[in-house]
Amino acid sequence: MNTFNTNKMRRVLNDSELEAQFQKQGYVSVPFISEKEVEELKQLFFDTLPDSGGQITSDDIKNEHFISYDFTFIDKNPAYKRKVYDIITAYFKPHMERLLDNYKPIIANYIRKKPETGEVPLHQNWAFSDEMKCSTVSIWCPLVEATVENGTLQVLPGSHKKFGKNRGPMVPWELEKIKDEIINNHMIPLETKAGDCVILDDSIIHYSAINKTEGLRLVIQLICIPKDMPSLHYHKIPAGNGNIEVLEVDENFYFEFNPWKFPTNVKKIGEEPFTVKYFSVLDFQNVMKAPRFDELKTIEDKRFFSKLFSVFKL
Repeated sequence: MNTFNTNKMRRVLNDSELEAQFQKQGYVSVPFISEKEVEELKQLFFDTLPDSGGQITSDDIKNEHFISYDFTFIDKNPAYKRKVYDIITAYFKPHMERLLDNYKPIIANYIRKKPETGEVPLHQNWAFSDEMKCSTVSIWCPLVEATVENGTLQVLPGSHKKFGKNRGPMVPWELEKIKDEIINNHMIPLETKAGDCVILDDSIIHYSAINKTEGLRLVIQLICIPKDMPSLHYHKIPAGNGNIEVLEVDENFYFEFNPWKFPTNVKKIGEEPFTVKYFSVLDFQNVMKAPRFDELKTIEDKRFFSKLFSVFKL
């Protein structure tokens, strides 16, 4: 049962009903942009595509991750990434401000799935600020109708603020070994009309399958954080004690960013201890029943959570 008190936490959405739904489920679905804006943004994707530098691949840096969809965030050309950011934020800003309570954008992406490819693995988005104090969100807006057949977004309702508090590049995920179990038994597909959007808490568990159609599946993602909160980046230290460094960044940081390289010349504001722990299905089920990590503000809550971790060896 979710007993979250929205008065304790910085609000996300201006509308109180949507806010309550968001805090309970971890997402809301709402109308967002016009048909005219959909067509213009679709055309701008193709107009700017010649400026793309291509995606960072294993030829550029050794990594075990293969990405089978086009994703602005990992393009090699910072100027292209900045151009896409400027285009998307110009279109989305008035709609974002109508829905969100004093948020600002930090990352903007076109995401294209070609036919018979484009699976996005089960994951949580990175943490982009202090999630004990706020929620960061992704606005996920398809430019074509998103269906089960073309690989629409799937979410696990109520999984936000439950797992992986300090998420970032190269940080092992505690659910890694049970991803298939979660995909096969717990995910809900969100079929979404072009121009509508899903606003999701970046900590919610989500996934999308391959595009099984012959058509284009093109989506925009805009990641936003509260204006009154610092923009943070969590990155696992590659050597030494294996802890996670907490870096203070801004939107410009991500234009030059390579997720598989440790950032340099960035302001460090802290370090979080980290030990790899992989969950069993039973662990997962019990954490889903437990309080959110941002609810654990009383001694009683902390004792409960410590006992839970002890009993289930989390």
